[in-house]
Amino acid sequence: MLLQLLALLLLGGGLAWWSERWHNNAPRWAALAVLLLALLLFAASISQLPLQAFSIIPAADQPESWLLHYRQEWIPRFGIRFELAMDGLSLILVLLTLGLGIIAVLSSWSEINKRQGFFHANLLWSLAGVTGVFLALDLFLFFLFWEVMLVPMYLLIAIWGHERRAYAAMKFFIFTQFSGLLMLFAIVVLVQVNHASGAALSFSYFDLLGTVMEPAMATWVMLGFFIAFTVKLPGFPFHTWLPDAHTQAPTAGSVILAGILLKTGAYGLLRFAIPLFPQASMDFAPIAMSLGAVGVVYGAVLAFGQSDFKRLVAYSSVSHMGFVLLGLYAWNVMAVQGAVMQMVAHGISTAALFMIAGALQQRLHTRDMDQMGGLWENMPRMGACAMFFALASLGLPGLGNFIAEFLVLVGLFQVSPVLTAVAALGLITAAVYSLSMMQRAFQGKADLQRDLQDFDRRELCAMAVMIVALIWLGIYPQPVLDMAQPVIESLLPGVGP
Repeated sequence: MLLQLLALLLLGGGLAWWSERWHNNAPRWAALAVLLLALLLFAASISQLPLQAFSIIPAADQPESWLLHYRQEWIPRFGIRFELAMDGLSLILVLLTLGLGIIAVLSSWSEINKRQGFFHANLLWSLAGVTGVFLALDLFLFFLFWEVMLVPMYLLIAIWGHERRAYAAMKFFIFTQFSGLLMLFAIVVLVQVNHASGAALSFSYFDLLGTVMEPAMATWVMLGFFIAFTVKLPGFPFHTWLPDAHTQAPTAGSVILAGILLKTGAYGLLRFAIPLFPQASMDFAPIAMSLGAVGVVYGAVLAFGQSDFKRLVAYSSVSHMGFVLLGLYAWNVMAVQGAVMQMVAHGISTAALFMIAGALQQRLHTRDMDQMGGLWENMPRMGACAMFFALASLGLPGLGNFIAEFLVLVGLFQVSPVLTAVAALGLITAAVYSLSMMQRAFQGKADLQRDLQDFDRRELCAMAVMIVALIWLGIYPQPVLDMAQPVIESLLPGVGP
């Protein structure tokens, strides 16, 4: 099923590109149909698994203890296999990927008017790369999917982006490509060290766990993974590519970038960087948590200083991803649970805010909030949706973002009360920039001469799905926590207290 899911997304991209020959609107429907079919098939396959399978702690040396596992020899001479596996963490993120993929298609429905087939092909191929990242457990295959998801995203920004799209696309590609090469070098070194110890040559995650290395060597190799994943997260000070990429990307590109691609960095830290180098990661944890705390406050302060709607939301992502870095390196059950919940809740809320930003730019032909004001009176449905997601972004109790940040702070307090106090400032500054955004864009005196179209049924349906998801995560987060719990328990024993 895992292989079929990837094949469906890759072939679906080709179908969307080819369908443009029939009709200009055909690629939209083809992409939507492919993603709905992928989501239904994935949900149907998961529903056939026994309930007790979700409570089994996946063992590092027993791939069959995972929910699903597929292995096929690929390049035996170098120990490279086509190996895919899924546990509770992968399941959550694949569902998020497919769900936000549908939102991305809906958000670009009327925005893209040129080369629609190629646009939706790149959209689906980018989603295929992200899905592969969440499922691949051969490190060579993981790196392959890591690179696959970059090229379509580069094209989405460079071809369908806004006024400075070429600069933003190149900056995005250089940052991620350079950091990816660091990770490739670290993978090769890890495999060679493991092989030199007498083990068979293998790139399999299951074979590389527990590799014995000199402490200094382990630290340097771990940093190769850490930098690659933190650039993608993005964490301070590797975040500078993000505001430009978000600002210049088309709406669908921003939705995928904020909602899904950033989560591959957090996933890589949780799945690979920390478990493969447990002692080196724990020695480095104070530095990583300090970067996370600085990122929380720094991103929030810069978000408050923006007049560009999309740029404000982009810097808010830097702040929110700081909580993920704090939660992961606090490395206790509650903090890691909060980091996982933040990956999901932030993906939904920020995707919605970028969809609103894209709708505003399409209607007003500007992202400058100084040229807005009073839009709630012109577009009350959009204003109500914007208020909900602004409140979600600032961490209103009862919504998923609050659960995530609360769990991170409670878990972090057990490790560092000082960093907890610094990170808590992010909650205050988040309220400042979120409410300032609402005040400048939607409140104030309305321009009654504006003839603006409010959200239509398509956009309202997309918003309604994300609103229900965030309320559900805030009121009843237990299913997500239960699916992540066995994964976290399988990882925590390897690093001690």
